Amino acid sequence: MMLKYIIKDLKETLAYLPYGIMAGAVVGLLLNGLNARRERKGKDAFPMAGLMAFSLYLMIILVITFFSREDGSRIGMDLELFSTWGTNARNHAYVVENVLLFIPYGFICPWAFPWLRGFFRNTFAAFVTSFGVETIQLITGRGYFQVDDILTNVLGAVIGYLLFQILYGMLRRFRRQ
Repeated sequence: MMLKYIIKDLKETLAYLPYGIMAGAVVGLLLNGLNARRERKGKDAFPMAGLMAFSLYLMIILVITFFSREDGSRIGMDLELFSTWGTNARNHAYVVENVLLFIPYGFICPWAFPWLRGFFRNTFAAFVTSFGVETIQLITGRGYFQVDDILTNVLGAVIGYLLFQILYGMLRRFRRQ
């Protein structure tokens, strides 16, 4: 039952993919120009693929958490830890979806921003980002401020970061051969 809710919600999220692709394309065009200028000055280029992926992901997050909701449609604050889990499959699905939502964050950030390749830096960045999303949702009334959301988002980012480290380590070993 919970899986049915997760699949349904993921399908709805795919509707936001065009916004993310547009954001990634715009960032790609900007980075292309900036990188050409940096290369003329003898500086290292920005990691285009990582930054484009981050832009795509960030736009999808913004649409899911803000732009797809009405002002004042969800007002409130829940500071009780583990209260989101609830007693039904729908609530369980929300918890799992919050973890899934931030797995790309933990993976893409160290790819796009090399200074976030450390575990604690990446985890702290995920915490700050999730806390910012929750705070803006509270201020705008476009979502509940929930401590559980911050916790599950950070958990998702940690999972994504571990996946990044595994893949990054494999690629480094492959390149040495």
